[in-house]
Amino acid sequence: MTQSPDSGTLPSAEAAVVAGAPRRRPKIRPEEIVSAAAEFFAREGYANVGMRDVAEAVGIRGASLYHHFASKEEILYAICLTVTKEPNELSLPLLDAAGTPAQRLAALIRAHLEHLIQRRVEHLVALQDLNSLSAEHRATIDDLRRYYQRRVRDVIVAGVREGEFDVPDPQLAALLILDALNGVSGWFHPDRGPSLPQIISAYTEMIVARVLSASQPS
Repeated sequence: MTQSPDSGTLPSAEAAVVAGAPRRRPKIRPEEIVSAAAEFFAREGYANVGMRDVAEAVGIRGASLYHHFASKEEILYAICLTVTKEPNELSLPLLDAAGTPAQRLAALIRAHLEHLIQRRVEHLVALQDLNSLSAEHRATIDDLRRYYQRRVRDVIVAGVREGEFDVPDPQLAALLILDALNGVSGWFHPDRGPSLPQIISAYTEMIVARVLSASQPS
């Protein structure tokens, strides 16, 4: 009996080919490469890692890696951009919200630390290997960092103007605060030491109430 052409059943030989055909690996996203490379850079050291090492760590061919990034430095730039651009986009709007300068700064401290721990590995790599960026890429990162610092300084200036903060130099105070926050990435461990909520509470109290001499925001 002849098989009807529209019956939906493949001839046995063709069915065998389909059944034995290898499954295509899902296309890897640039974000996955950046995340895996950051883990590798943090573990082995940026200077000790080559593009082939990154490709192997991600589980793709070298040619596929070059399809996304032309060089190891471009991957490092993507890592640094992640941990400088995201806080500008996600955290800084909190400084424009309603509330006193102390309340707005407390909200920023929480968001900054939450993002830092979420991106801890990328942040560590960015801190350690920032000097390995090209001059053009370094300038972009520095501009983003300076803008973030300036916004923190501005909320401190507002607090001083309103009599809520008492600091002689808002610019130095902003740098001190950000250095203290960023330093958490170097020692935080999820399985030992203070938890993230404990760190957020303690840092908010120390920064707002002691460094800036303001009452604890409600």
